[in-house]
Amino acid sequence: MKMSSRAISDGDVGNLKHLFYEHGINDWNSFDECSIDEQISLVKEGSADIVFLEDTSILGVAFLIYGTSCPDKLKKYYALEKICFIKDVVVSSELHGQGFGTRLVEFCLTLAAKENYEKMFIERHEENIASKKMMEKSGFQVVDRFYDPDKRRVGTRKTVVSSKDLRMG
Repeated sequence: MKMSSRAISDGDVGNLKHLFYEHGINDWNSFDECSIDEQISLVKEGSADIVFLEDTSILGVAFLIYGTSCPDKLKKYYALEKICFIKDVVVSSELHGQGFGTRLVEFCLTLAAKENYEKMFIERHEENIASKKMMEKSGFQVVDRFYDPDKRRVGTRKTVVSSKDLRMG
């Protein structure tokens, strides 16, 4: 399997949406077409990157958003122009538990550090243990936890925001 950051082809769009809808939706995560289209647009305009895990098909992706294209809500933690944000990480269900999500996140960390961003942010549902482990393995630390009923529809309905300082070796 190959991991890379590359341009999105027209043929990728349908495959990405299939991956999100078939393998990304669970109790902790939901996606709508508008959100996926917005992320694809950010990649096409150069404000974000997408990291692909591929074999003969797309088996996993991570969207990495840069600087002032990051969600405004993150500016309370750090200056937007100095950060990046991993919006979504989705891995084919056949590959769950094998470390591919962590590898996608670590690839994003490498990309962001090369671009001299200072901090990386990521978020998850408070009760999503698989995401928690992935973030901890990659060195993220929790910076906030808050009730988020518009985004989280089950369990505690809390979002956990974590960050990693990219300036440290």
